[in-house]
Amino acid sequence: MLDKTGIAKRIAKEVKDGYYVNLGIGIPTLVANYVRNDIEVEFQSENGVLGMGPFPFEGDEDADIINAGKQTITTLPGASFFDSSMSFSMIRGKHVDLTILGAMEVSESGDIANWKIPGKMVKGMGGAMDLVASAENIIVAMMHTNREGESKLLKKCSLPLTGVGCVKKIVTNLAVLEVTKDGFKLVERAPGISVEDIIKATEGKLIIEGDIPEMSI
Repeated sequence: MLDKTGIAKRIAKEVKDGYYVNLGIGIPTLVANYVRNDIEVEFQSENGVLGMGPFPFEGDEDADIINAGKQTITTLPGASFFDSSMSFSMIRGKHVDLTILGAMEVSESGDIANWKIPGKMVKGMGGAMDLVASAENIIVAMMHTNREGESKLLKKCSLPLTGVGCVKKIVTNLAVLEVTKDGFKLVERAPGISVEDIIKATEGKLIIEGDIPEMSI
């Protein structure tokens, strides 16, 4: 089974040379720490940064340089800062190659719910609605089940949706899955996790073809 760091390390393998990548709040922000050193990637943050680097070491933080989740970050040589209108022009103009988001639920048809829990006060959907509407490639980083052990990969989302039919791939603490027209296709399983474990933890339709390899991190 993977922890949050393991999920981020596995997603980092999906980042290709030359990509412009937007990282959502939570687990996705860790991905910048684990991208290969031999490729060039531009990480974009919706609060107005292009060229984010890994998180700073303790003591090296600059409180004026933060990501969309208000975490202190580093910037790489050539990084730039700009206002929200420019940032969302990049997003809405489809200039981002890959978006990595967290989620509370994902449906077997690729719907995503990641902004609101009924009964809890939130200020609004935020930039997630622009990201899911504009991105061609969306990978979700999430836990496979909630604290009660109930699946978060569902036939149909129960929470208010952020986007419809937009998720392409999901990396959880148990597995890597692709979203297809027929449901969740199991691609890899986490170390120590069996196919049967994943079946039990998945409410939505799960497609299993051949031997499922164990992922390497």
